[in-house]
Amino acid sequence: METIVAVATAPGRGGVGVVRLSGKQSAVIAESICGTLPQPRYAKFSHFRDHDGEIIDSGIALYFPNPASFTGEDVVELQGHGSPLVLSRLCQRAISLGARMARPGEFSERAFLNNKMDLAQAEAVADLIDSATDQAARSAMLSLQGVFSERVNTLLTQLTELRMYVEAAIDFADEEIDFLAEAAVDQQLQTLLTTVDGITKSAQQGRLLREGMSVVLAGQPNAGKSSLHNQLAGHDAAIVTEVAGTTRDILREQINLGGLPLRISDTAGLHESDDIVEQEGIRRTQNEIAQADHILLVIDDGQGMTAKDEQIRAELPQHIPLTVIRNKIDKQSKQATIVERDGEVILYLSAKTGDGMPLLEKYLCDAVGYHPEDEGVFIARGRHLEALARARAAIEAGYNCLTGMGAGELLAEELRQAQHALGEITGTFSNEDLLDKIFSSFCIGK
Repeated sequence: METIVAVATAPGRGGVGVVRLSGKQSAVIAESICGTLPQPRYAKFSHFRDHDGEIIDSGIALYFPNPASFTGEDVVELQGHGSPLVLSRLCQRAISLGARMARPGEFSERAFLNNKMDLAQAEAVADLIDSATDQAARSAMLSLQGVFSERVNTLLTQLTELRMYVEAAIDFADEEIDFLAEAAVDQQLQTLLTTVDGITKSAQQGRLLREGMSVVLAGQPNAGKSSLHNQLAGHDAAIVTEVAGTTRDILREQINLGGLPLRISDTAGLHESDDIVEQEGIRRTQNEIAQADHILLVIDDGQGMTAKDEQIRAELPQHIPLTVIRNKIDKQSKQATIVERDGEVILYLSAKTGDGMPLLEKYLCDAVGYHPEDEGVFIARGRHLEALARARAAIEAGYNCLTGMGAGELLAEELRQAQHALGEITGTFSNEDLLDKIFSSFCIGK
């Protein structure tokens, strides 16, 4: 492979900046820049020079010979000052000596291709960098350490052993003993289904930690959406006045809800208007609502559910979960509570005093099935859940083929399909397009 180079630290100015090289020419290039190559895994102070011998920067050089490196190739890191200009000059110097700029995620991709980590672990590198909460960071580290992969690989081993037994039983179909009719096969299939369900449950929690939840506040002007937004955000992010229609644009805030990343969007009040600015705000509100995971329809409890509120509710997307927030209960001297009526959840609270906010926060976590007390949750992605669902469907179909028709051949094929689906998670079975899609979402230098 070609030798690649990139800035491995975040864009912008900083006290320290790191340029990373990986590939066969890394050591030669580093020697040209530093004068001498440091001992493996020993930090050495060096002057980084250009082709004329002029010092570009001074800092620490580190050399990691293959295969004991992040990528499994020869890796060199030049740690200098965090000036974007200086780091760019170092990269250009490396390029002039035979390297090329790395693509996004190419270092992690090489680590995967060189068997330094599997695909789930490689994805966890990006997820750890992007973690929005402490719980998400801990879960990403569990995946990076191989907890997710270990559970999937254990399941794959059990699946493979059963598939081998089934195919052997098919080969000896002339024997008097029907090996596939044994209770052990039935039990193993049920155990596989239970195991898949357990992994899926943890993966669902992990996906929530990675992707979070998007909540949009909708309703008429002056219903208290901005006050509720401020309560959830924990500070005065939105302007709150007695004047209706204060919010004309989308105001977004990301908060930590017991470890769950929550994106709140305060929106313009939904109503008829001849004002061009308000019309644009309402249009943006409707676009924001269409992308939400959950809608909070905020109404004034003093006025109750008006005909206009009913109209707004009827026009909201029916496939997105909705909760009615009866706000301003402090004016009615009511107690905060949550009730379910005709299949609809109604939560009574006061965004002004904060009464009922703990109820709302717990309800939002429960609504998406997030349980912060769960231990050992690993980070996961949508593609992992989709692969687990396909594996479960294949195992269940195979179970039905065996118990309903005694069709061992169909069972073997379904087990093969399940094996393939699970292999996609760790990269045992993967295609070029999937790898390109995954690693292109990484930051450059990782």
